[in-house]
Formats: sequence, C-alpha cells, structure tokens
Amino acid sequence: MVDIVSIGANTIVLGSLYALIAMGFTLIFGVAGQANLAHGGTITIGAFTAWYVAGLGGGVWVGLAAATVTGALFHVVLYRVFVRHIDNPVNVLILTLLAWFVVEYSFLAIIGSEPRSVPSLLGGTTSIAGVSFLYNNLLIFVLSWVFIGALFGFVNYTKTGQAIIATSMNERGAALVGIKTDNITLLTWALAGVLAGSAGVLYGSFRAASWDMGMTPLVLAFAIVILGGIGSIRGSVIAAYIIGFLEVFTISAVSPRLSGMTALLVIIIVLLVKPTGLYGRELPG
Repeated sequence: MVDIVSIGANTIVLGSLYALIAMGFTLIFGVAGQANLAHGGTITIGAFTAWYVAGLGGGVWVGLAAATVTGALFHVVLYRVFVRHIDNPVNVLILTLLAWFVVEYSFLAIIGSEPRSVPSLLGGTTSIAGVSFLYNNLLIFVLSWVFIGALFGFVNYTKTGQAIIATSMNERGAALVGIKTDNITLLTWALAGVLAGSAGVLYGSFRAASWDMGMTPLVLAFAIVILGGIGSIRGSVIAAYIIGFLEVFTISAVSPRLSGMTALLVIIIVLLVKPTGLYGRELPG
C-alpha cells in the first residue's frame, strides 16, 4: 500500500535539497548562458571535503563551511583558467563535462569505489503525524531553504544582485551602463560553487559520498532547470518539488530501479510541449 504521508514528507525534504542543487546550475545558465556539467563534480568535491574534515577531527559543520569554500574555489579556477576564454557554449559544455570526469575519476583513484558516510549534521529522530523523521533530514530541509533564501535576498535586494539580473537580461546593455559583466559572471560561478559544495555535504549526509555521486543530482538538476525554465530561480524551486515528488513516488509506489527515469521523461515531455518551461528565461524570483 502506498504511504501518502511518507511520500509527502520525503518530497518536502528531497524537493528542498534538489532545489538547492539546481539553483547554482540555473544561475550560471541564466547569467552566462553556459551549461556547467562540472556541477556534478562540485557536489562530489563538497561531500568529500566534509568527509575529510570530519575525519581529521574538524567536525561536519566545519566540513560544511570548508565545502562551500572548496566548491567556490573549484568554480573560480574552472572559469578563470578555462571557461572565460571560450566563446562557444558547446565547447563550454564539452569542457565542463571533461572537468566533471576528471574530478570523479580522481576520487575513484584516490578513495576507491566504496561509498563513504558523511556524518550527520544532527543526530536523533522525531515523529510527525505518525511518520518518523531523522533530525538530520529535517535540518537538510531547513539549511537548504537558508541557502535558497539567502540567494533570493542577495539577487533581489542588493546592488550586486541587481547587476546579476541586468547581466542575465542583456550583457551588452549591462556593460554599457558600467557593470563589469566579466566580474559578475565570475561571481555567479563562485556562488554556484558555494551552493553545489554545500549541497554535496547535505546530499552526502542524506545518503553517502561516492566518486560518482554527482550523476543523479546532475540529471535531476538538468530536468529541474528545463521544467522550471532556463535561468528562473523561482521556476527551479517549484520544479524541484515536482521532480522530487515524481522521484519519491516512483521509488515508493512503482520500483526503485526506475529512479531517475521520471526526470528523463520530464525532460522529453517539456522539450516537446513547452520548451520554455514553467517560467521561461527569467532570473528574478
């Protein structure tokens, strides 16, 4: 029998985590028009950063802070050294795909294929409406929304955020009014790295850290961005909960073997029926 309450509860937690994963992906897409497939690698870097820091006695919270830094640094280096010198979006797609493979196979060579447990951010369990929850999962929901809310506030209520919006709407026009668009694009990559790095820690504590852990989140993020509308933060959040529900329902009520399949079907249907997604190509929430 399908447990509706359990599906709803897991959708709320997973939807917020998927939204966090997709936000950085759609942010770069919206501002720079670039698809950063290395986003999956950044999630892996974030998770293993926290795992290393926790293993050295620093604690998982310090690991979370370190993961935001390493995620941002990885994106800054990737953009500064390689991406900014490439004009063709297809070549950026290929480059970031290769970067993702380099990250994943480096972790496979160094750590091996055995999954590693990222420590929980908060121990213990509670029961809500008869459904048992790990405190860690509830904290994942809260922290995801802290990051999402911070990004909403930064983009919509700061001068730098307004410059990001202007650049996403018309890069040449933004440059004409004095906005340093290259710096804005770099900042966007760094912000996306912070979000992906932190998402890696939360995802790793929810499941586990492994060398190929970025694959499923990247596919889901891709589906979320297409469903929500390329470049739309608001659309990504709504789409994350839709994809989250479909994923949880498929695993719970149909078959765990079909995990990820619904996201691929959503991509096909949206591209055929409504290619602009739910909210088109806008950035402001």
